[in-house]
Amino acid sequence: MRFNVLTLFPAMFAPLQESMIGRAVEKGLLEFNIVDIRDYSRDKHTKADDYPFGGGQGLVMMPQPAFDALAACGAGRTRNIYLSPRGRILDRALAEELAGEEEITLFCGHYEGLDQRVIDAWQMEEVSIGDYILTGGEMAALVLIDVTARLIPGVLASESSALDESVYSGLLEYPQYTQPRSFAGLDVPEVLLSGNHKKIALWRYEQSLLLTKERRPDLFAAYLERHPALTKDEALVLEKVRG
Repeated sequence: MRFNVLTLFPAMFAPLQESMIGRAVEKGLLEFNIVDIRDYSRDKHTKADDYPFGGGQGLVMMPQPAFDALAACGAGRTRNIYLSPRGRILDRALAEELAGEEEITLFCGHYEGLDQRVIDAWQMEEVSIGDYILTGGEMAALVLIDVTARLIPGVLASESSALDESVYSGLLEYPQYTQPRSFAGLDVPEVLLSGNHKKIALWRYEQSLLLTKERRPDLFAAYLERHPALTKDEALVLEKVRG
């Protein structure tokens, strides 16, 4: 899968060379084309922004550098996304959609936003990662890339990992523990040391239910509405937690 990323700050995408994403690039599963929008400015000072028509504070990204940068990376044949706080919220459904694409172009906005003519002419989908404001779209683009990449076959070590984890399973993830068994007077729950895989699985399921009910009642309610297929023992645990 190829990501074209248009930005005023290319150095912010150095993390794409690290960890899971970096390994996926080495394996040829992911490809990144980081485009500096200023390189396409026809202004002698590589200007890419100006004051908004109609007045108001701040600056707006100009259409000319954006148009030329989009054309240069072949955005006429890709799915185009503008990272914007007024866009569709990035969730599992959208991430799964994006993971099925061969090529995506991400445009990172800055200042007071991007000239609307760019969004309209290039049929950009506006996507938000949450109800808050960031300095620019770069951090949002990194989040979208990470969320999407995890769903591409071969990126994670285990094909089932992406869907088994917190939220995607419908529940928040249970607590995790590792060595040593006792640390600073705090012990690992005995059930995890029992070797009884059935008891461990039920304990983890119960912990996930309790955490979800407490912290994300919206997810808990949605989980109940789906009527998940459960074993007899899991059903008893669910009834206990539901109360």
